[in-house]
Amino acid sequence: MTHKPFVLTSMAALLILGGCAETGDKAPVSHDEHLSSDLYGDGGVSAFYRPQTAIPSMPGQLIQQEDMDPTKLPKGTSRGIRILYSSTNGLGKGDPVAVSGQILLPQGKMPENGWPVVAWEHGTTGIADVCAPSWRGYSSRDKAYLSRWLSEGFAVVASDYQGLGTPGPHPYLLYRPEGYSVLDGLRASLSGLPGQIRNWIVLVGQSQGSGAALGTAWLAPSYAPDLKIHGVVATGLVTGFASSPTAKHSPIPEVYTDATKMDSAFAMLRVEGSDQSLHPETDSQAVMTDAGHKMSEIARHACLHNLFDKADEMKVQSDALFNDKLPTFETGHDSAFTIPNARLNFPVFAGTGLADGEAGVNGQYNAVAAMCDAGTHVLWQRYPGVTHNGAVNVSLKDSVPYVKSLLAGRTPPQNCSAITVPGPVEKPLPNIPWNN
Repeated sequence: MTHKPFVLTSMAALLILGGCAETGDKAPVSHDEHLSSDLYGDGGVSAFYRPQTAIPSMPGQLIQQEDMDPTKLPKGTSRGIRILYSSTNGLGKGDPVAVSGQILLPQGKMPENGWPVVAWEHGTTGIADVCAPSWRGYSSRDKAYLSRWLSEGFAVVASDYQGLGTPGPHPYLLYRPEGYSVLDGLRASLSGLPGQIRNWIVLVGQSQGSGAALGTAWLAPSYAPDLKIHGVVATGLVTGFASSPTAKHSPIPEVYTDATKMDSAFAMLRVEGSDQSLHPETDSQAVMTDAGHKMSEIARHACLHNLFDKADEMKVQSDALFNDKLPTFETGHDSAFTIPNARLNFPVFAGTGLADGEAGVNGQYNAVAAMCDAGTHVLWQRYPGVTHNGAVNVSLKDSVPYVKSLLAGRTPPQNCSAITVPGPVEKPLPNIPWNN
């Protein structure tokens, strides 16, 4: 399937976008007595995703765990563990939240000090609970990607992020909920598997996950200094940094910057996920047209590809989904999305397919340029003829050696002085897996 461009924030940020995922169905479960029972896309998952005890007040505490079906795990997994743990509510509320995720352990002889960790931060799946990767499984693309890291001797710790799988809205693409979820999932995993996984961590993400990884890296020094993070791998960049007066910036086509021109599936995820999270006192249905209500029904019950299919069936554009109340409902979105500055304490590997029409290429340049200008140690690899999807696994030929150099204690290369603005989005090359 060919996926479509979208943007969920304004020109004040450098870029935003999401990835692709597989679909699923669900039956809603009542969550909030004041609003409709399926307002947040809750339900359709097993009882595991609802805490059986009180959520610990301290974040990063393991609440419960269960083994996953080994026949559904990526090749090279010796054991998969579904986890539920406590985390800080990234929406600024006082109460802790429960977040779900998974741990994948590699095959082979475990190192004496435990397996080093890849914290995998997943791309866009949707906002319904059934879209949580620990529940719905993996696309073939992601399965291959995770298998490679497992084969290289890394354990995988993967958060579903706040509100996916667990009760409440999913704050789609908002860096604090994503970052807190990832960091607390790492804490819970380290305490739950002492001696088996090592407090040596790289943050790895594609598309939505790339912004999550970069946001996690920005939050980590102040929020989780106990975690020993050594670097970031981010591909198909989807992130926003607050612009500085001197930041390099390349013009981005309106299809990536104007919410009324983005793909309607992603527009719906923004309103039902990001905006609904920021305005829980209002049902998002109040800002929708009849066409929007039909798209919303899919978003609350299924996943991203179902939204693509519904949009194609209805032949509806994003500007037809919402009424004149939308601007008020979007108040606060940009500040919640935008990482305050681009100075990260860890080296960053960034990978961009030059045929990435889904995220665009200029916005990815802007994000890299912002990090370079801020003094972040960045290696930006560009892949001619490779798409948003294709870059995930194509980039492994460079990102695996990059991470292994970090594991060996070496300083990886950087190329900030040589980055240039890419040209127009290229045509995809044939015979590259997932290069659609």
